[in-house]
Amino acid sequence: MTLLRISAAALAVASIACAGPSPKTTADSPAANSATPAKPASPAAPAGSYEAEIQQFQREREAALTTDTGWLTIAGLFFLSQPRMTFGSDPLNDIVLPASAPARAGTFDVKPGIVTVTAAPGVAFKLGDKTITNAVLKSDLEGPPDRITLGDLQLWVHMSGGRQSIRLRDRNSRLRKEFVGTSWFPIDKAYRVDATFEPYPKPRTAQVPNILGDIDELTVPGVVSFTLNGQPMKMDAVTEGDDKTFWFIFRDLTSGKETYPAARFLYMPGPVNGKMIVDFNRAENPPCAYNPYATCPLPPEQNRLRVRVEAGEKTYAGHS
Repeated sequence: MTLLRISAAALAVASIACAGPSPKTTADSPAANSATPAKPASPAAPAGSYEAEIQQFQREREAALTTDTGWLTIAGLFFLSQPRMTFGSDPLNDIVLPASAPARAGTFDVKPGIVTVTAAPGVAFKLGDKTITNAVLKSDLEGPPDRITLGDLQLWVHMSGGRQSIRLRDRNSRLRKEFVGTSWFPIDKAYRVDATFEPYPKPRTAQVPNILGDIDELTVPGVVSFTLNGQPMKMDAVTEGDDKTFWFIFRDLTSGKETYPAARFLYMPGPVNGKMIVDFNRAENPPCAYNPYATCPLPPEQNRLRVRVEAGEKTYAGHS
């Protein structure tokens, strides 16, 4: 699967703070066009300070959310439940697109592991630099998928566990237009803690349910131990491929109160000689906190912390 991962736009910020990457808030790769970054939750900190680095991280995160490829542009998730499914703006299609699309844009032919798109007469799609009317689409199971473009819309095959679906992006989505900004706990250096990594004899493959009840397979290289608010804690880390970044999916006693109920995410540079930093001031909402069409994994039992983590991002206030 393609993880909900870090953006290149945020790498520079993280390299200042902790010599490694920081969280991704885009649905895939970052775009150049972004909204004006939000003001930090705290007064501007002195340049070069830890607080200034976290404020910059917060601004970068919010800017990435609002790009042309940010999670706010995801406008639909349609499961491919029939051998052939039509799509377009006509409400009688199997997959109904925004009004900017042709009434009948085309069809998806569906077999296990294979999805073929065919354009309707008079319609053509862009796939990279090519104009196409028919193609077998690579899914996002093991890397960037094939995305077909139709005006301001993009569609691609997304795997939720073993289920094939079509994910829709609309640069003019309502969620993007109505975004009200992020909110954060006050920056508290007590939530930036030293940690020890204990690798498993070999990385484990964890069966992790997502918010829709599908099962995703995640690679867990080991467990990270630390002390928070005087209590010993452990969290399983997740990695992808050769990436050295550790991804933590966690829940704590603020979940469902000040923070998003299902989980929060935290991305940190992996260990050096078994040691690393865990900085909860960089904890962020998962995409499903902003978008009902995201398919976020839930935290394993190990990562449900019996402590209040009053650091990082709070619940999004923009849902009606």
